[in-house]
Amino acid sequence: MKIALGCDHRGAVATQALIAHLKADGHEVEPISEMSGAMTDYPDSAYAACSKVSRGEVERAILICGTGIGMCIAANKIRGIRAALAQDELSAQLSRTHNDANVLCLSADLLGHTLVKRIVDTWVHTPFDGGRHLRRLHKIEAIERGEDPSSLRA
Repeated sequence: MKIALGCDHRGAVATQALIAHLKADGHEVEPISEMSGAMTDYPDSAYAACSKVSRGEVERAILICGTGIGMCIAANKIRGIRAALAQDELSAQLSRTHNDANVLCLSADLLGHTLVKRIVDTWVHTPFDGGRHLRRLHKIEAIERGEDPSSLRA
């Protein structure tokens, strides 16, 4: 899978650690952000990585900032993005099975490196369940088009 990685200054170290981990798992990794630790703003990285997902240049993206919250908010402003903030393996799994999340947002400050890797492994290897969840994704797409999702029928 081709995955874009984005971060701000607080997520730089965690993001660097993920590059080798994802490559060892057979993924093609495209780092988006400068990872020197110099001050950077999370909306810039979220936009750059998620734009690649939206255009189909990468399949998914992983974004890391201090809490993961800012990245998640910024990412979800981009059409076609379903970004989820995961704090554990279960939330990562459900973000994929129920929501077909194509962007994973993580906290560099609240999660240790080992847990980050476990969350990422769960997220990249979990497929979307489809079924009843597909109807809900269509409703999210309706919202993106400015339509009332309740007008869609099963």
